[in-house]
Amino acid sequence: MFARFAAAVAAMVVVVTASNILVQYPVVADLGPIHLGDILTWGAVTYPFAFLVSDLTNRHDGPQRARLVVLIGFVVALGISFFLATPRIAIASGSAFLLGQLLDIAVFQRLRNRYWLIPPLSASLFGSLIDTAIFFSLAFAPMFGFIDLAFGMEDGSLGFGAPWLGIGSEVPLWLSLATGDFAVKFLAALLLLAPYRVLMGKLMPFPAKPATAG
Repeated sequence: MFARFAAAVAAMVVVVTASNILVQYPVVADLGPIHLGDILTWGAVTYPFAFLVSDLTNRHDGPQRARLVVLIGFVVALGISFFLATPRIAIASGSAFLLGQLLDIAVFQRLRNRYWLIPPLSASLFGSLIDTAIFFSLAFAPMFGFIDLAFGMEDGSLGFGAPWLGIGSEVPLWLSLATGDFAVKFLAALLLLAPYRVLMGKLMPFPAKPATAG
C-alpha cells in the first residue's frame, strides 16, 4: 500500500515539475501554414499524465488518498519549481494544478459508477479546462505582470499579438497558447484512456457508498 502511494506521489511530482519547466518552451515547428510555437508549449504534452495518476489513485484507493497525492505533489513540485522556474510560473502552475486536480477528483468520484471511460475522460476534461484557464491567465496575461515585478524580476507577460491558433485573427499570444494547450490536453485525455483501461484492469475500484433510502 505504501509503495503504491509513494510511487503515485513520485510520479505526480515528476510530471508537474517537468511541466512547469517545459511550459516555458514553445514547440518550434511548422505544420503547414501553422506555426506551432504560437499555439503549443511542451508542457501541454507532459501535464495530462498528472490526471492519469490522480484518476488511477482515485479508482484504487478512493478520493481521500487521491487528494493526499495531489496535495503532497503540489507542495513538493511548487518548492522545486521556485528554483527551476520563475516565481510567476511557479505560482500560476501551483494554483492551476491544485484546483484542476481537485476538480478532477470530484468529477471522477461523482461519475465513478458510470461506463468505464466516462469518469476519467470527463474528469480530465473539466480539470484541464480550469487548469489551462488559471495557469495561462496568471502566468502570461499582462494584468498579472505584477507577480514577477513583486519578486524583482522582469515581467514575463506574453501580451504581444499572434494569429489565433496560428491561422485566425490576431490575439494576445498567451490566449492562443492557452487554446492550443487545452486542445492538446483534450487529445491527450482521449489517448490516455488506453493506458487507463489497461491499468484499471489490474486495480480494484473503490467501493461506492450504498444508496440511502428516501
